[in-house]
Amino acid sequence: MVLFLNDIILIFIGLLILLLGVLIGVAFLTLLERKVLGYIQIWKGPHKVGLIGILQPFSDAVKLFTKEQTFPINSNYFCYYYSPVFSFVLSLMLWMLIPYYFNLVSFSLGMLFFFCCTSLGVYTVMIAGWSSNSNYSLLGGLRSVAQTISYEVSLALILMSGIVMVMDFSLFYFGIYQNMVWFLFVMLPLSLSLLSSMMAETNRTPFDFAEGESELVSGFNIEYSSGGFALIFLAEYSSILFMSMLFVLIYLGGYEINFFFYLKLVFVSFIFIWVRGTLPRYRYDKLMYLSGKSYLPVSLNFLLFYMGLKIFLL
Repeated sequence: MVLFLNDIILIFIGLLILLLGVLIGVAFLTLLERKVLGYIQIWKGPHKVGLIGILQPFSDAVKLFTKEQTFPINSNYFCYYYSPVFSFVLSLMLWMLIPYYFNLVSFSLGMLFFFCCTSLGVYTVMIAGWSSNSNYSLLGGLRSVAQTISYEVSLALILMSGIVMVMDFSLFYFGIYQNMVWFLFVMLPLSLSLLSSMMAETNRTPFDFAEGESELVSGFNIEYSSGGFALIFLAEYSSILFMSMLFVLIYLGGYEINFFFYLKLVFVSFIFIWVRGTLPRYRYDKLMYLSGKSYLPVSLNFLLFYMGLKIFLL
């Protein structure tokens, strides 16, 4: 019994350290993004607060969380207040999937848990848009939901090909199966489709219709200020970081306890930022065309191909 309690305490401490690491990582991801976008546009980015701008994320956090929390008088206050919190908690729950070799819970059905959490993320966007009781935020919320759901289907089908190759939902096995060759080389078209679907799933350029200022007035989060706004964007950047890690786990050699793993993770996160600084936003009517006419047939065909390959190899 004492050993069992010790294990639970260790797991809890491990989770706390993990979440603390994620939050610090998210803070510096925002700094990296502002720096990279700055250099892409030939200027410096943040460089005043602290040495070369290193304390900028913390000053931003203090500013956002100490501002006055305003809310629309006709909003559904309970839903309005808690949907960013729920969104943030969901994005942190995903991090329990990281396949540690010690202390933390090891999921045997990790990919299913990932699908469940990303599906629930749709509701937070929908409720945030609806509960503000504003036409702009409702329309922005509906657009974001339509986008997220359509790309979730292709995301799931693309990941199914990897699951069929490994024949297990646990993220541990992806590392074991990539001992000789990375899945990136075995599934190159699928890996590029997955990266693009992840960008759509996290509402990033070129799919950032939720933030298309001129035509959408900032989308579903228009009525949020200070802490609520900060939580929505913390959830978004936490998801970007997690999606980068998932890409490394599935296609770039799996989980390893070394510096190289984190280098790959930073590189995939950098690709998200690089794309934002380079590509223009998609036209809205082209959005569903890409998922329905391109990724869906490709992912279905490859799924059948890898199923056949697996049967042939067995």
